[in-house]
Amino acid sequence: MTKTITVKKQGRPVNPNSVRQQTLALKTEARALGLIKRGRPVNGESKRQAEIARKEEMRSLGLLNGMKGRPVNVSSKRQQELARKAELRAAGLLKPGRPKMVKESAE
Repeated sequence: MTKTITVKKQGRPVNPNSVRQQTLALKTEARALGLIKRGRPVNGESKRQAEIARKEEMRSLGLLNGMKGRPVNVSSKRQQELARKAELRAAGLLKPGRPKMVKESAE
């Protein structure tokens, strides 16, 4: 013997003639045709789009070597301190790592 199980659809019934269902159907048709797109539209003449196009062109030419993020301000206090430490490391005057703890002698 085989049993047949009928599954009843749960939830509120959908009226296909309602205004909401008709607008949803129109939107799905328009999406299928490519008339409605998600998100904010892109302004092709914006400064950001020009920058993206410039970086893409430089990347294709191989001129963009790992440049990501915003440019470094060389005259900032932090960058000057990093440059000073790099010079000291290159001269061998600054040891890498954390300095050792000075122990007091028990006298």
